[in-house]
Amino acid sequence: MTLLVVLDYAAVFVFALTGALVASRAQLDIVGFIFVASLTAVGGGTIRDIILNRDTVFWVSNPTYIGVAAAAAVAVFWTAHLLESRYRAILWLDACALAVAVPAGVAVALATDQPGGIVVIMGITTGCMGGLMRDVVCNEVPLVLKQGELYVTCALAGATAALIALALGASAPLSLLICAGVTFALRAGSLAFGWKLGVYKAYPPRQ
Repeated sequence: MTLLVVLDYAAVFVFALTGALVASRAQLDIVGFIFVASLTAVGGGTIRDIILNRDTVFWVSNPTYIGVAAAAAVAVFWTAHLLESRYRAILWLDACALAVAVPAGVAVALATDQPGGIVVIMGITTGCMGGLMRDVVCNEVPLVLKQGELYVTCALAGATAALIALALGASAPLSLLICAGVTFALRAGSLAFGWKLGVYKAYPPRQ
């Protein structure tokens, strides 16, 4: 099993957990849990593979990914009530998933010999689009669009850090590890310490 496959499986599983937890907040049935979990788990990777024109979308060539997402959804369906704060769990699981999915996107782009800018965009796409779909479908305010929230910024920083590490001579596995570390550190800091970006504030026009 290659490093890329491991990253994909890990991202699918953890993102599926977040999708199922959001489904629990929306009080969906078991089919709804599986749908939302699967959408969250494979959404970003699907868009990535379509944009890069890969031979087959990753979960189509290996449907086991959907099985992993469904298993995560069923597990959450029977255990979500045990969590004291499901929203807090969603935030931290999502941070972990982001830190896995961004390196997965970076790895796929590197494997297809994409230029640096595309590598960064694919890292962001893989890390952010599944969660965006999840929140929109479940009528939640998307985490990626919350005011000042460090989310896309974390993916951007992580993917860029991977490219810098490669340029400095680091191996591919080490650069992906650095990508994951930077992504998670920034996202965890925003959750634990309230780190935020400044937001645009409109001023009245001058008379």
